[in-house]
Amino acid sequence: MRLVVIGNGMVGQRLLERLTASAQPRIDITVLAEEPRAAYDRVHLTSFLSDKSAEDLSLVQPGFFERHRITLQLSERAVQIDREQREVHSASGAVFGYDRLVLATGSSAFVPPMAGHDRPGCFVYRTIEDLEAIREASRAGGSGTVIGGGLLGLEAAKALSDLGLQTSVVEFAPRLMAVQLDELGGRVLGARIAALGVTVHTGKRTLAITDGAERRHRLQFAGGDAIETDIVVFSAGVRARDELARAAGLAVAERGGIVIDDHCRTCDPDIYAIGECASWNGRVFGLVAPGYQMAAVAAAQLQADVVRAEATELEAAAPAAALAGPAPPEAAHRFTGADLSTKLKLLGVDVASIGDAHAEHAGARTCSFIDERRQVYKKLVLSEDGARLLGAILVGEADEYGTLMQLAQGALPLPARVEQLILPPAASDGRAALPAAAALADATPICSCNGVSKGALCTAIGAGATTLAALKKSTGASTSCGGCAPLVTQVLKAELARRGASVDNYVCEHFPYSRQQLFHLVRAGALRTFDDLLARHGRGLGCDICKPAAASILASCWNDFVLAPDKASLQDSNDYFLANIQKDGTYSIVPRVPGGEITPQQLITIGQIAQKFQLYTKITGAQRIDLFGAQVQQLPLIWRELVDAGFESGHAYGKAVRTVKSCVGSSWCRYGVQDSVSLAIELEHRYKGLRSPHKLKFAVSGCTRECAEAQGKDVGVIATEKGWNLYVCGNGGMRPRHAELLAADLDKTTLIRYIDRFLMFYIRTADRLQRTSVWRDHLEGGLDYLKAVVCEDSLGIAAELEADLQRIHGSYECEWRRAIEDPQTLRRFRHFINSDLGDEDLLSVQERGQRRPASRAERAQLEEIV
Repeated sequence: MRLVVIGNGMVGQRLLERLTASAQPRIDITVLAEEPRAAYDRVHLTSFLSDKSAEDLSLVQPGFFERHRITLQLSERAVQIDREQREVHSASGAVFGYDRLVLATGSSAFVPPMAGHDRPGCFVYRTIEDLEAIREASRAGGSGTVIGGGLLGLEAAKALSDLGLQTSVVEFAPRLMAVQLDELGGRVLGARIAALGVTVHTGKRTLAITDGAERRHRLQFAGGDAIETDIVVFSAGVRARDELARAAGLAVAERGGIVIDDHCRTCDPDIYAIGECASWNGRVFGLVAPGYQMAAVAAAQLQADVVRAEATELEAAAPAAALAGPAPPEAAHRFTGADLSTKLKLLGVDVASIGDAHAEHAGARTCSFIDERRQVYKKLVLSEDGARLLGAILVGEADEYGTLMQLAQGALPLPARVEQLILPPAASDGRAALPAAAALADATPICSCNGVSKGALCTAIGAGATTLAALKKSTGASTSCGGCAPLVTQVLKAELARRGASVDNYVCEHFPYSRQQLFHLVRAGALRTFDDLLARHGRGLGCDICKPAAASILASCWNDFVLAPDKASLQDSNDYFLANIQKDGTYSIVPRVPGGEITPQQLITIGQIAQKFQLYTKITGAQRIDLFGAQVQQLPLIWRELVDAGFESGHAYGKAVRTVKSCVGSSWCRYGVQDSVSLAIELEHRYKGLRSPHKLKFAVSGCTRECAEAQGKDVGVIATEKGWNLYVCGNGGMRPRHAELLAADLDKTTLIRYIDRFLMFYIRTADRLQRTSVWRDHLEGGLDYLKAVVCEDSLGIAAELEADLQRIHGSYECEWRRAIEDPQTLRRFRHFINSDLGDEDLLSVQERGQRRPASRAERAQLEEIV
C-alpha cells in the first residue's frame, strides 16, 4: 500500500512510530514536510531560546527514516490533492501517488486582521524559524509585547523574557488563560506574572499597530490608550490547517477543521486526518495528547486496511485457500474524544486545569481556596450531590494535580471532606490523606500524552524497569510534557514495595543512609576520609556512586584538596583530572573570569595559549572562555601558564559553584540602577569552588530588564532602586525552572548573609546530584518553609550556617595552583603509564578556522586516506 503523510510534526511523527513499532504489513510510506527539518518538540519550543538546539528538540531517532525505508521530503509543501487520480501535488511540481493519505497538517498561528499586523518587527510564535527571527530581532534589546494571553501567549512571553526584553502581554479577555481559568485563577496568575517583571494588560482590544514615538511600534487600543514596543509577537490562538482538504472537497467543520469519524477517516474513506487539523464531533483539539491518540487510531486502521487488501488479493488468486484462512482483523481502536486537563509551568508559575474547570455541568458546586498573599488559588468543581469531582483549577501550586486527576476520572472515591485536599496543612484540623498511588486501578491513565496506564507501568516494572529512567524508556511515560513524572515515581515506588522490593533513599548498597544523613554523619563525627566513613557507617569497599558522593560531602565540609592521596581515588572522571572530558577523549579548560570581567592582557594570554596548544576556543553562555582539545599530559603545562597569568580554576568540571554571570549594570548601562559587576565579582570570589550536591550557577542583573537572566539561576540577584532582590532555585537544563523570590530590597550585607544560609542549607539537606529546583520541589513546606529557615532563622541554625560558609571561604585554594606545585599530583597527568607522549591517534578537522574532533563519518574517511 502506498501511504502519503502530509505533515511531520509531533502527531505525524507519532503516526510513523506507531506504524513501524513492530512487524507491520507492507506499507510504502512517503512523508511531505513543509518545514526544513523533521519532527521536533513544540511543547518545549521556548527552550530553543535558552539552552536547547534544534537537534536537542528533535523527536526523530538517528537513522529512523532510513531504517524503516520511509521517504522524507523536507521543505516540500503540498498544494493540491487530486482525489480522483489519488495524487498529491507539491509546490516544487512533484506528484506523489497514494492508496491512502493522512493529513497531519496541524494548525497555523492566528493573526488578528488589524491594521499594521504585517509590519517588519511583527512575528508569530509557531516554528523554530519563527523563534530564530524573534531572537535576531531581539539582539538590539528593548521591549517586546505578546498579543494574546492564553497558553501559547504566555509561552511566547517567557521566550521574550528569556531574551532579555522588557516584556508585556496584551489580552482581549478580562483575564489571562480565559479558556482554562476562571476569574480568580486568572487574577492570581496575573499577579504572579506581574511580580516576575512582565506587564499584563487585560481587557484590551488592539485596533492598529503604527509607528511609535520612542519605540518601533505603537499598539493602539480601543478606548484611546496605547503602549509602545520594539517587537510584537502574535499568539492569539491557532487555526486548523484545512485549506488542502477544503480545496479537495473534503467536509470541513463550521468552525474549521477536517471532519473525521471515530476511526479518524474523513468523508473520503481513503483519506485520514489527525491532530490539530482534524475536527471530531465539531471539536478541534489543541493539545498533543489527543493528537497522539488519533495517531494510534489511524495507524491501527491503516494496518487493518493493508490486511484487508492482501486478503482480497489472496481470495482473488486462490478463493478456496482464502476462505480456509482467518478473517482479516478489524482495528479495535476508536477515537472517542480526549480529556483536555493539563498541568503547565508558565513563566515559572504552576498552572493546572482539570475537567469541568468552569462548573458548566448542571447543578455543579464549587469549593475554592485563595491566598493572595502567597498568590495561590485552588478550586474544586463537584457534582450536585458532592459524590463526584468534575473538575479543578490550581494556580501557584499544583502538587495535587495527579491525585485530583484520578479523582476526576473516577479512579478513586472522594474523601469525606474533599475540601481538605486543597487546604494548606496549617489551615486544616486533620487534613484529608491524599489517595496513595497503590490505590489506583490498573486502568487509571497516568501519562495522558502517551496513553500509559498504571497497569502498563506495573507490567514494565515487573519486567525489570525498576528505575525512573528505565520506566520512561520502556513505556514512554513522562517523555512528552513531563507533568506526570511525580505520579510515575509514586507508582514506581508503590509497585516496588508491593513486590517486596526495598524502597529507600540510600546512596547505594554500601551505605544504608541518604546523602543528607551521610553529610550529618561526616559533620558530627568530624570524619575527614572515605575510609573513616566506610569503617564507621558503611560496608564493603564502596563504588562509583558512593565514592564521588562522599568526596563531595568531604569537600563541602572540610574543603581539603580533592586530589590529595586519600581523596583522588574517590573522584569521578572530571574531578580526577580537574577538567571536563570530551567526546574524543581530550579535555576542556575553563579559567575563572569573575563576573565576566577580563583584562586585555588576560585575553591575549588565553589567545596565545590556545594558539600554542592548538585549542578550540568558545565564549560560553556564562561569560567565560572555554578551551577545548587538550590532551591529559598537556593540562598541567597549560594551567601553569594560566596560573602565572593570574587565572584560577573555573570549576567547570565540578559539582560546585561555577560562575556568577552579570550584565554591565550602572557602570555602563543607561538603565542600570546598581553596580552589578562589582557585586558579581564579590559573590564569585566568596563562593568559588564551594562543593555541593550539584552544580550551582549565579547571576546578577543591574535592573529589572534582567539581561543577566538571574531568574533562571540557582541564585539570582536583581537590582532595585532600594537594594537587591534575591531569587533562588532556578535552573536551565532538561526541565527549565524560573527562580522564586526569596527576599526583596535587601542591602548587600543582608543579601550575602541570606545567600550563605541558603547555600549551606541546600548542601546539608539535598540528595545526591539533586539540583536546587528539584530540592525545592521536594522541600516540605515549600518556599514559605525556605523563607522561614533562611530569612527568619526558624530552625535556629543561621549562625552555624554562616560560620560554615565563612570557614570554607577562608580555606579556599585554587585546585590547579595546588596541583601544578605538587610533583605527586602531577604524575597522574599522563596519557601512557610508561611514556610522556600524547595520543597520536586523535583525528580532527578544520572548521571555521579552528580544530574540532572528527565525526564518525569523517574519521572513517581520514582513516581510509591514512
